[in-house]
Amino acid sequence: MAPLLSKLVVLGGLAGFAASQASVTVDVGTKFQQIDGFGFSQAFGRAKEFQNAPAATQQKALDYLFNATTGAGFSIIRNRVGSGGRGDSILPTSPGSPSGKPSYVWDKDDGGQFWFTKQAASYGVKTIYADAWSAPGFMKTSGSDSSPGFLCGTTGHTCSSGDWRQAYADFLVQYVKYYNDAGLTVTHLGFLNEPDYSPGYSQMQISTNAQEAISFIPILHETAAAAGVNVSLTCCDAMGWQMQSTYTTALVNAGSTQYLGVITSHSYTSDAKTPLSQTGLTKWNTEAGPGSGNGNTFVTTWYSRGANEEGFTWAQKIATAMVNAQLSAYLFWEGFEIKQTQSGSHLVDATDGTNATPSGIFWAFAMWSRHIRPGALRVAASGAPNGFITGAFQNVDGSVVVVFTNTGSGAQSVKTSFTGVSSNTAPQAWLTNQDNKFASTEAKADGGAFTVSIPGRSVVTLKMAGGSG
Repeated sequence: MAPLLSKLVVLGGLAGFAASQASVTVDVGTKFQQIDGFGFSQAFGRAKEFQNAPAATQQKALDYLFNATTGAGFSIIRNRVGSGGRGDSILPTSPGSPSGKPSYVWDKDDGGQFWFTKQAASYGVKTIYADAWSAPGFMKTSGSDSSPGFLCGTTGHTCSSGDWRQAYADFLVQYVKYYNDAGLTVTHLGFLNEPDYSPGYSQMQISTNAQEAISFIPILHETAAAAGVNVSLTCCDAMGWQMQSTYTTALVNAGSTQYLGVITSHSYTSDAKTPLSQTGLTKWNTEAGPGSGNGNTFVTTWYSRGANEEGFTWAQKIATAMVNAQLSAYLFWEGFEIKQTQSGSHLVDATDGTNATPSGIFWAFAMWSRHIRPGALRVAASGAPNGFITGAFQNVDGSVVVVFTNTGSGAQSVKTSFTGVSSNTAPQAWLTNQDNKFASTEAKADGGAFTVSIPGRSVVTLKMAGGSG
């Protein structure tokens, strides 16, 4: 450690005493997981609400969410495959039996998700995740898509109507084909959502040993392959990472991971803090949010008291997930809503019906998603000061991005050097805290390295234009 700095450091419009200087070394020669991106959903009618918003409001919200220059640059969307309880299924009526001929119906709307997907694609989004909350009710042991039940025919669940596993696989693949045929390629497909939870809306369960998923996954894989649908299958979107770890162990032991592309989970009951090391498959957090009630409202606050709906709370969650748990993607629950400030589970709200306003959580994501682009690789970053979570990434274009999350209350001066990368220009740096939202800040040249002051409870993103060093 260098001696304490005694001078006042003024950066990004902030004044404060910088603490002792730490030195961080970024080594692009040591590589970890590939980054697929960051994203959100517009399920359960929110896509239609977005589609029907006033034109100026709609455009502002789209730019906030998808523009990689002025907004967050989100690069993944998660669409819900409707199961019929809300009149949203492509198979609204039972064919009578698993072997009956299905009468699929495609309205080219999908609850506004078809429009929404086209808007995302126009910004360059290429990762489209289609996820089913449930099979249609007539395929389940409960006979209802919104009541707890299992897919008929899966291990341990015999139904008088027969084995619906193949019919469910056909249903999912047909949904994907409708989008693919329209030029909107679905890249990832899931058949479960929170199977360890019993809500009052569309749902389908699996056992702790994942026996139902294990008996269905090969059928879905073979059905997609036979239809010529090239899609990466996911499992299991559990409520939290502890439960997903249990499912993952079962999938690995059964050999099911050979058919999968991504292990997926939510982070409601437990956050992603350590790797799911049972398999080398890519891992995504596919849903998260503070929910509603208990004060978890939509706020623009970055930090006040460390509440669940504040931006800095989520800055720490994202950093922990991407660096410590080695995730390749992190998705929030929903993106845009209108006058829904009683809930903090969306990123942008038109609070007065017309003016799109980003939340504090939005800026926590933007500090990662704007400059860490799909295809980037996480690389080594050593020497971070205590209380910091530091993630370094190299994009496909060679640029290197370092995200510093200072969880402490005091400012810290950090000197960053780079191994294996060179540039003719100084890096750019941006700061987000309570007083600054993606504000430009100074990265000062320091003997071939660069020093930046990082205020307490803040995130600073440093970007170096890349070339081989």
